[in-house]
Amino acid sequence: MKLLLLGPSGQVGWELQRALAPLGEVIALGRQGPDGLCGDLGQPGALIDSVRRIAPDAIVNAAAYTAVDRAEAEPEAAHAINTDGPAALAEAARALDAWLLHYSTDYVFDGSGTTAWREDAPIGPLNTYGRSKWAGEEAIRASGCRHLILRTSWVYAARGGNFARSMLRLAAERERLTVIDDQRGAPTGAELIADASAHALRAAVLDPALGGTYHLAAAGETSWCDYARHVIDFARAQGRELAVREIAAIPTSEYPTPARRPLNSRLDCRRLEHQFGLALPPWQRGVERMLLEILTP
Repeated sequence: MKLLLLGPSGQVGWELQRALAPLGEVIALGRQGPDGLCGDLGQPGALIDSVRRIAPDAIVNAAAYTAVDRAEAEPEAAHAINTDGPAALAEAARALDAWLLHYSTDYVFDGSGTTAWREDAPIGPLNTYGRSKWAGEEAIRASGCRHLILRTSWVYAARGGNFARSMLRLAAERERLTVIDDQRGAPTGAELIADASAHALRAAVLDPALGGTYHLAAAGETSWCDYARHVIDFARAQGRELAVREIAAIPTSEYPTPARRPLNSRLDCRRLEHQFGLALPPWQRGVERMLLEILTP
């Protein structure tokens, strides 16, 4: 099987280069590739032409506009990449009879209540980013191409910047931290997302009836504040000396941002687990593994 991977340098894309390798030939295409190839979702015409030239059996789209706050000032750019780009990929996939695996977000929901969101729950994005991702989903479904859409949340990776690294840096500098405590979700590692994606794609290729929209997140839930406490407690247990003495919980209202964030980012992943025979591990397991990688000299 020939697989085209877009966004290979991002958190999930980097892990996908490893996870997809056993499935076949992986062609990782950044925004600008060799021989005039284009993996830029903001250039749909050139993107479609490049996909046709490569003629993959499956397209895995890990590229996206993810600057949630900046999207409020750049709605056209967010929609060009998160809506028009996936629509172009879906058109190319349908013409080639190829699979399209695409990632979406809990931000398509309004964050109300305390129940984990099912795939068929009412949509109600609170910000431009969420609306652009929802429109991208709809374009893929409307295209008629064979597809998997995986919604995830609170993504992190050991590679690059992340919440845990920020907390460790601040905890080394300050005696008191304030962290939001009324947003709840499950920190989900890029490594877990990539491995589950490869498993799901292989299964869907063998059984096309498995196509559709699924939720993919680590098991359990926490708040950003409790996440920070877990990170700092674990780091101390590993011998890291930190200055912080207090981690104070604050509501979202005390930390205003240009884009509204959902309070409830819980995702119900039972459909994914049942359909693909997966068991998603507790969020603490992945976070601790990532911390060991960060903390080990």
